[in-house]
Amino acid sequence: MKLLAISGTITGSKTKVVVQKVADEVKKNHPEIEVEVLDLKEYDLQFCDGRDPSTYTGDTKKVIDIVSSADFYIIGTPIFQGSITGALKNLFDLIPPKEFRNKVMGFVATGGTYQHYLVIENQLKPIASYFRAFVAPASVYATNDHFNAKNEIADADVLSRISQLSNEIVHMQKGLKQELQVQA
Repeated sequence: MKLLAISGTITGSKTKVVVQKVADEVKKNHPEIEVEVLDLKEYDLQFCDGRDPSTYTGDTKKVIDIVSSADFYIIGTPIFQGSITGALKNLFDLIPPKEFRNKVMGFVATGGTYQHYLVIENQLKPIASYFRAFVAPASVYATNDHFNAKNEIADADVLSRISQLSNEIVHMQKGLKQELQVQA
């Protein structure tokens, strides 16, 4: 099984820190799972223009292939102006919906205020529903207050939620995989 942890931004660093921490927890507790981190900052993605995804080239084609090859996901975004990043929305638009169908998604977000945690509930989870993906009940939201001066997560509650999310997505994915094998 392959977990893809996506840092869905081209700016800042806190979202990647949280996404990486969830990925590290999965690696530590479930070494049998292949884990890859996709940092959108490292790629030059074209804007989705509605064409067949197979016609994209370069970094865009590479990212489409990476996302499509995963079995389940951790998806992270900072919250800007009460919403997910344009970079993450563009990624969602580039990937054919069938690639997310019946796959598990877990969400993390970072933001400047405590109120923005609702973006996970009001925007990310409905997008997952559109894709007909399974969503982990736990999520992680962190603000600047949860990080120390070295940009490390310093809040015990956030670290606990990261651990809980990492275990939930693996448990859900293993159960789903087992169920699909029984049906086959």
